[in-house]
Amino acid sequence: MCMTNIVPQGSIPIIDMSNWEDLKVAKSICDAASEWGFFQIVNHDVPVEVLENIKDATYNFFRLPAEVKNKYSKEHSSSNNVRFGTSFTPQAEKALEWKDYLSLFYVSKEEASALWPSVCREQVLDYMKKSEVVIKQLLQVLMKGLNVNEVDEAKESLLMGSMRTNLNYYPKCPNPELTVGVGRHSDVSTLTILLQDEIGGLFIRGNEGDDWIHVPPIKGSLVINVGDALQIMSNGRYRSVEHRVVANGSKNRISVPIFVNPRPVDMIEPLPELVANSEKPIYKQVLYSDYIKHFFRKAHDGKKTIEFAEL
Repeated sequence: MCMTNIVPQGSIPIIDMSNWEDLKVAKSICDAASEWGFFQIVNHDVPVEVLENIKDATYNFFRLPAEVKNKYSKEHSSSNNVRFGTSFTPQAEKALEWKDYLSLFYVSKEEASALWPSVCREQVLDYMKKSEVVIKQLLQVLMKGLNVNEVDEAKESLLMGSMRTNLNYYPKCPNPELTVGVGRHSDVSTLTILLQDEIGGLFIRGNEGDDWIHVPPIKGSLVINVGDALQIMSNGRYRSVEHRVVANGSKNRISVPIFVNPRPVDMIEPLPELVANSEKPIYKQVLYSDYIKHFFRKAHDGKKTIEFAEL
């Protein structure tokens, strides 16, 4: 795939989270979510050793024999919440994405103990638990930016009622120009928290529309991006952005995203606080599980999923 109009000097905002409640820091987070849809955070509350452990655990899983990994495939897994696969929607794609993944939907620690692969279970649980602190900080700031000052239990459940972690493995590709690691898409999450390794390969769609901007790996950082659910709930003030991953011809690469989502049974729509003062809603109410089904029914196609919720 030709990566024309790559912007080599451009970069998404890098935000120091060590003083996350400071008004200037809070403004930079909200501005990044509005203008870029992506930003990197450094000096956050997820310990570096937790990040290193999850990277090691990811490699350990993908080093397992094929017959062991295949126990978690769609055909063999004992639960839809644990899924090993390749590409995104193979039945709908003209060309498969150059990626394998293990997807782990969190229900409870008991289910994780029973069903998740032992080679990575504890490391994923630790990564999710430690990241939850940062997720709550970011959502608190982002809600205040919308003048939603009270994030009660119901609102928190709507914003982050379910979580899924993917362990992504991009093997070295003999002809990287002929394929992609992940096709262009926006996430359906509220927020996505992404750990990159040092190889890099993530590109986001620039503000000009035609440009692709590389997201450089920064040791110890996490990449944060707005998903469609937050774009809908913020009535378009925060925006999800197309991104893609390029295949690499010389090295294997991994990444570990945590997708922070509403629960499948939740209805998502512009937050009532935003439309109470006669702000016109631009999205309708949709059942989140219906939105997800629409996303997974087709190949990656940029930001077309959001049209499902437009009025």
